[in-house]
Amino acid sequence: MHDPVLSITDLRKAYGALTVTDGVSLTLLPGEIHALIGPNGAGKSTLIKQIVGETRPDHGTIRFEGQVIDDLDAAARARLGLARSFQVSSVIADFTVLQNVMLAVAGASGRTFRFFLPALSDRKLTEPAMYHIGEAGLSERYNVTVSSLSHGERRKLEIAMALAMRPRAFLLDEPMAGMGLEGGKQLTATLAELKREAPILLVEHDMDAVFALADRISVLVYGKIIASGSVAEIRANPEVRRSYLGEEA
Repeated sequence: MHDPVLSITDLRKAYGALTVTDGVSLTLLPGEIHALIGPNGAGKSTLIKQIVGETRPDHGTIRFEGQVIDDLDAAARARLGLARSFQVSSVIADFTVLQNVMLAVAGASGRTFRFFLPALSDRKLTEPAMYHIGEAGLSERYNVTVSSLSHGERRKLEIAMALAMRPRAFLLDEPMAGMGLEGGKQLTATLAELKREAPILLVEHDMDAVFALADRISVLVYGKIIASGSVAEIRANPEVRRSYLGEEA
């Protein structure tokens, strides 16, 4: 059995009398997609913020590739390779797809933005950028400005930019949100390939996508993990069917 890339142990977070993370423990293994599902208000957003370093837990431990990262801020965790995708704030609408991904490549290599513009023809940036654009399925749109992209194409751009940061694990937060049927199918196929690059902790409401992609699923309800297992195990779990899937056991 491989050691976990990401390991969360007994994580707790409360705001006054409201406990939003209640003893959560889970792992992300190499090469897998581990889906985290749960109803609105289950505490998924707060849990994600604790993992990426935006919110400090009251108790518990987070390890990334064996290293305790509890005292590291979000930027330091990102530098270690914990990539939170679909939260990319550095996308520049007037830049092309290629230029945006080149910017991410430059950032990963330590270049600052003020030195970026003169380097737009630098093959050390263009070649890896085009490679990641291809991985994300945007090769035919590399020279299109971001403002002209569809919603689904922007999602793919965010994947390409995350890949450019050379991540060791992905944390994907509601990637299917706002996607149409065809866009959702395309993104599902992209994510199925993405786990070859790094394992994925996937937070998602689209159960068709979850069941198609996940190697394991954990169900979060009122801040607690009530079940964790394979797709078949989660589908068959009577408590999950009652509390989340809305079915009679």
